[in-house]
Amino acid sequence: MAGGGAPGGLRERKKARTKAAIQQHAIRLFRAQGFAATTVEQVAEAAEVSPSTVFRYFPTKEDLVTTDLVDPVVFAAFEAQPAELSLLGAWRNAMMESFARLSDSEVDAERGRGLLALSVPELWAASLPNITRGIDTMTELSARRLGREPTDPAVRQTVGAIVGVLLVVALDWVKNPNLDIVPLIDEALLRLESGTTV
Repeated sequence: MAGGGAPGGLRERKKARTKAAIQQHAIRLFRAQGFAATTVEQVAEAAEVSPSTVFRYFPTKEDLVTTDLVDPVVFAAFEAQPAELSLLGAWRNAMMESFARLSDSEVDAERGRGLLALSVPELWAASLPNITRGIDTMTELSARRLGREPTDPAVRQTVGAIVGVLLVVALDWVKNPNLDIVPLIDEALLRLESGTTV
């Protein structure tokens, strides 16, 4: 139990802060120096921890970018959406609400992480298992909301359409990092929901 005064809660919060700090320093260094040119030792020094501490939280260098790439906060926000919303409307709201909770520096860090994952070949490959798990979770949550089975082709294809639109937006963003990805996602999902393709 992560209660305010519980030692376990304090310990878990400290671990979470350490993990987040390591990842933030890693993303900053990867963006500044390049993924291949940055060592785990440099990340550890920037985060003021030992290299063994970095590896305790992130078993591989790639994990510094790809861990938690699919945000569970979005899934929790989706489950809290009103029942009267359409499936696409619920996912759109969940994503917008999740971005709205982030500070400017957190949004920038997520942008940097996404850009690295999509533009560095070894990170793209390392991201695929997390992305696959994310799609599976989206499918399960969508099926539960609709009262259907996750194997239902209509559910799977709808989730596939959402993921496809998000991927196109993300790839456009890689080509032009100055674009603001949040309104791009919002507009893309609104367009998908309206059924308008052009």
